[in-house]
Amino acid sequence: QVRPAESAGELVQAGGSLGLSCTASLSGRVFGTYGLGWFRQAPGKEREFVAAINWEGSGTRYADSVKGRFIVSREVGQNTVYLQMKDLKIEDTANYVCAITEHDTRAYGGWGQGTQVTVVA
Repeated sequence: QVRPAESAGELVQAGGSLGLSCTASLSGRVFGTYGLGWFRQAPGKEREFVAAINWEGSGTRYADSVKGRFIVSREVGQNTVYLQMKDLKIEDTANYVCAITEHDTRAYGGWGQGTQVTVVA
């Protein structure tokens, strides 16, 4: 899959929808981790957890700010994770990136390539 450079990214109108994909690196140790997840970081702010799906594909976790709007998915056995976003808000503007995720939603490693998402009024 083609992933745009951060300088290009995606531009979406507030209230719109957008789907993202990200390929994580699973070459390292993953035993004991939760699964694959999404994180985002806006300029001048700390990186925050967005959503994750476990290795079995049977469970998901979401940040309160995106529950009901974002859906995370993956195909079991693959290292690509997807994020379907709807009802996008200005505050969703950030660089989105995937990583192996711990049970406490912290990032473990295996970072993929980020995608800049800009939501405009």
